[in-house]
Amino acid sequence: MPSTASNARFNVGLLAACQAMLFTNNATLIAINGLAGLALAPQLSLATLPVTCWVIGAAITTMPASLYMKKVGRRSGLIRGASVGILGALLCATAIWQANFWLLCFGTLVWGACNAFGQYYRFVAAEVAAPDFRATAVSLVLAGGLVGGILGPTMSRFTIDLIGPKFAGAYLALIACALVTMAILSRIRIPDPTAAEQVASGRPLSVIAAQPKYIVAVLSAAVSYGVMNFLMTSTPIAMGVCGYPYGDAAFVISSHVVAMFLPSFFTGGLIRRLGAIPVMLAGAALNVVCIVVALAGVAVANFWWSLVLLGVGWNFLYIGATTLLTETYRPEERAKAQGANEMAIFAMMAISSLSSGMIVTNAGWEKVNYAATPLIAVVILALVFLYFRKAPA
Repeated sequence: MPSTASNARFNVGLLAACQAMLFTNNATLIAINGLAGLALAPQLSLATLPVTCWVIGAAITTMPASLYMKKVGRRSGLIRGASVGILGALLCATAIWQANFWLLCFGTLVWGACNAFGQYYRFVAAEVAAPDFRATAVSLVLAGGLVGGILGPTMSRFTIDLIGPKFAGAYLALIACALVTMAILSRIRIPDPTAAEQVASGRPLSVIAAQPKYIVAVLSAAVSYGVMNFLMTSTPIAMGVCGYPYGDAAFVISSHVVAMFLPSFFTGGLIRRLGAIPVMLAGAALNVVCIVVALAGVAVANFWWSLVLLGVGWNFLYIGATTLLTETYRPEERAKAQGANEMAIFAMMAISSLSSGMIVTNAGWEKVNYAATPLIAVVILALVFLYFRKAPA
């Protein structure tokens, strides 16, 4: 049940702060995982395997994480999920010290489990908010990622050579973010689930997932994250091949993450005014423009504009898809409905991160962009179908 307005805003503020820490970690990992993999990988095509393992760790954890929080409550589950990040950071730093590529992959796999729990911040915001505040609550929580977009790459630049071999200090710095997250979550005001809520199940997942609105919401979220991850993961490698220094790549990634979350301050209002589907269509269109800009050249400006447009497009698609998804399930069904959605997202991200490394190292940056185009086209067709299907009502 939604809490009072003041309590809801308090919780949303805390969740936004947690999102800031989550994406400080994520932006750092995005910036360094591919490069650390490139330095340690036994062959170039495996350079993005640490990124893929990070995503796989989230994919295999996301449904258990959702079901676990249904049993123990959101606060306890999220705190324990954040604590996993400390272990992941230690494993990654140890791998760098030992120059062990496979240990690095395992460390990022563990970090993925921490990331899986963090992806539920936006759903918790939707749950504590009244219906007319729901889209704004989701937007405001995701806006916390704006801090991560600035802090993460900046922190990685200062810590990448701070301790031991290159990248070790950047991984160790992530421990501080995990500790801050746990402290913030300890203050959140969400009641623990009752015994009845713990055992209630609602409709089977197959029935929930058969709804056209659910299908389009999951498809849009998965493709938006998959395409974004596909292009973003390969960008530092492509820029390195073009001869640009790490600072340029970190600046592009930082600008991209800012573009992912800065629109969140008004995306919720756009959804309330125009509806989720038109906003999502605008996001898909921005993805198309992003690819056109990327194919126009390999100057730093092309990389920058392409990644900025990609970030804004992701924001519109992802927040719209999240809002759309919350309309498809009952409270007792949210654990499995949300868990299935997150599994689809991370499965798409795992495929995209691994394939991006293979394509960018073997075929080049241009082919990476061509490969993303059909996925965006599918989302546009699905959204148009759902829009006209809803129009008569």
